[in-house]
Formats: sequence, C-alpha cells, structure tokens
Amino acid sequence: LGFSSGGICTRGVGGGFSRASAGCGDGILLVNNEKATMQNLNDRLASYLDKVRLLEGDNADLECKIREWCAKVGPSCEPRDYSCFHKEIEDLQNQILCAAMETNKILLNIDNNRMTADDFRVKYETECGLRQNVDADICNLRPVLDQLASCKTDLQLQCEALTEEMCCLKMNHEEETNCLRKQATGDVSVEVNACPGPDLRKILEDLRCQYETLMERNRKETEQWYACKVEEVNLEVITSSQEIESSNKQVTELRRQLQASEINVQAQLTMKENLESSLAETECRYNKYLAEVQSQISCVEQRLAEIRAEMECQNQEYKTLLDVKCRLEQEIQTYHCLLEG
Repeated sequence: LGFSSGGICTRGVGGGFSRASAGCGDGILLVNNEKATMQNLNDRLASYLDKVRLLEGDNADLECKIREWCAKVGPSCEPRDYSCFHKEIEDLQNQILCAAMETNKILLNIDNNRMTADDFRVKYETECGLRQNVDADICNLRPVLDQLASCKTDLQLQCEALTEEMCCLKMNHEEETNCLRKQATGDVSVEVNACPGPDLRKILEDLRCQYETLMERNRKETEQWYACKVEEVNLEVITSSQEIESSNKQVTELRRQLQASEINVQAQLTMKENLESSLAETECRYNKYLAEVQSQISCVEQRLAEIRAEMECQNQEYKTLLDVKCRLEQEIQTYHCLLEG
C-alpha cells in the first residue's frame, strides 16, 4: 500500500511540475511537496533496507540451521530400508506354516490313533463276547462230560458183572463136566435103550460162543461210542482252549498296541503343546518387535511431518521476503525515476 501511495504521489508530483510553468507560487509549493515526498521515500527506503538486511540475516541464520539440521538428521529422515527384515519375516512365516502343518499332521495322527483305538476296543469287546460264548459252551458241555463219565462207569460195572457171570458159568460148567466124568468112570454099567439126549457140552459151547460174541460186539460198540464221544469232547475242548489262547494273545497284543497308542498320543499332545507355546512366544516376541518398529516409523513420520511443516513455513516466509524484495525493487526503480525526472 505504501508503494501504491508512493506511485500516486509521484504522479501528483508530475502534475505539479506541469502546472509550475503556469505560475511561480504554485512552483514553490510543488518544490516543497517534492522535497517532502523525497524525504518520505528516503525514510521508507532506509526502513525497508534495514528490514531487508534484518530478514536476510534471519534467512541466512535459518539456512545455516537448516543445513546443520539436515547434516545431522538428514540421513535419518530418509525412508528406512526394511528389506533386511523381509528375509526374517519370510522365515518366520515359513516356520509358522510348518508349525501349522505339523499341528495338522499331529491332529490327523491323533484322530487316526483314536479311530484305531476304537477299532481295537470293538475287536476286544467282540473277542470278549466270543470268549463268554465259548465259556458258556464249555459250561454246557460239562454236564455232557459228566454224563459220559457216568455212562462209562455204568458200562464198566456191567462189563465187570458180565465177567463175573461168565466166570460163574465157567465154574458151573467145569463142575458139571467133572461130575459127568466121574459118573462115566464108575464101576456100574447101565445099559439104557433110549434115544441119545442132547449134547449139553455143545449147547453150552454154542451159548458161550453166542454170549461171548454178543458181549464182544456190545463192548466194541460201547468202546467205539465212548471213544467217539471222548474224541469229540477233546476236540471241542482243544478248539475252545486254542480259541481262548488266541483270544488271550489278541487281547494282550491289543492292550500293548493300546498302551503304545496312548503313549504316542501323549507324546504328540506334549509336542503339540510345546509347539503351540513356542509359536505363541515367537508371535509375542515378533509382535513386540514389529510394534517397536512401527513406533519408530511413527516417530520418524511425525518428525518428517514437522520438518515438512517447518519447510513450508520457511518457504512461505521466503516467498514473503521475495515479495517484499520485489516491492522494494519497484519502489527503488520508482525512486530512480523520480530522481532522474
């Protein structure tokens, strides 16, 4: 505004010079006005020059401070290179993926072991049911075995009775034979004209042969029947004992496999807990590290924002100084024109 008014005063001075040729009184007034204007311009020029020198000194100080600050903090203001952490982050991500895969494998193995244990449990229950059935069959066969033993005892008694009876018949036969022989060797001779009687010896021999044949046949049939029954019972007992022994072996093997599976499951669970704790610790540690890095980045960004604000403010002041300088140059140019005029 001062420069504009100066321009207006200049134009007023020009008008005064043109009117000075008209009269002497007006010329004196115009000379006085020109002197006042020149004095005013000189004062304003001196004040502006002082202000310009002061602003140039402040600007030089600010430039020195900016250069010092850039020399001191400039390298840290540059964007940091985090590419060195990318490898470590990728390794951690790969470790996390591997740990997740191992966890899935462990869970799959646990499920498989649980299914295997369930299968073994079902087989064990089935074998227990079969064993109970075999025990029940054995209990049912014991009365049959007792009955066969009683039949055997009865048959042995009958054989003994028949043997005693045969011995008695033999003794009676021998006594009768001896009596007949004694009668045949006596002194009395009796002639009897009668039909010949039946041959008792032949009849007894036939009866004895028939009886012995019948007894032998009955004995063989009884022994065969008894042997067949005993063989069947022995086969059933052997089969049952073999099945029981195989069932016991299978139960023992299943118990051993179940214990091994439980130990394996416990070991896998312990490994899983250790991996989870290690993973949680790693995640916590790197989360803290990332939080620290993020806080450092935030601080650096905040400092950059402050530096940018300061630079914008300095740019604004610099533009203001340039504007003031331009106006001063214009006023100086006007002053030179007035002096030349």
